[in-house]
Amino acid sequence: MAAPVAAYAHGVHVPAGSELIFSSGVVPTKRDGSVPATIGEQASVVWQNISAILAEGSMTLRDVVSVTTYVVNSVDLADQLKIVMAARDVALAGHRAASTLVTVPALARSEWLIEISVVAARQPNS
Repeated sequence: MAAPVAAYAHGVHVPAGSELIFSSGVVPTKRDGSVPATIGEQASVVWQNISAILAEGSMTLRDVVSVTTYVVNSVDLADQLKIVMAARDVALAGHRAASTLVTVPALARSEWLIEISVVAARQPNS
């Protein structure tokens, strides 16, 4: 098998008995209800929102084992995908999770350019 083409793992083992968090699709809406205009800013907000969700379950981004990213297809898609992957890499800070990136024609709200769902796992009391 070829090595991953970016900073992710082909697969991640989750030991039996691990505590799990499954997020919904996390969107780039800030606490005040605003949505940034650029995909880079949106990706940053999404990762901040994911971090907050994980904190509610006493987990961090280091516990993420799987990431599914949905990006709205655009004329400058190649550049957009670089920005999205860079945001993932910054958020995960060297931690490698299984990762899938899917382009879509649209998301539920027209201003959303990105949506991400994650699965996180950790051993109890760790």
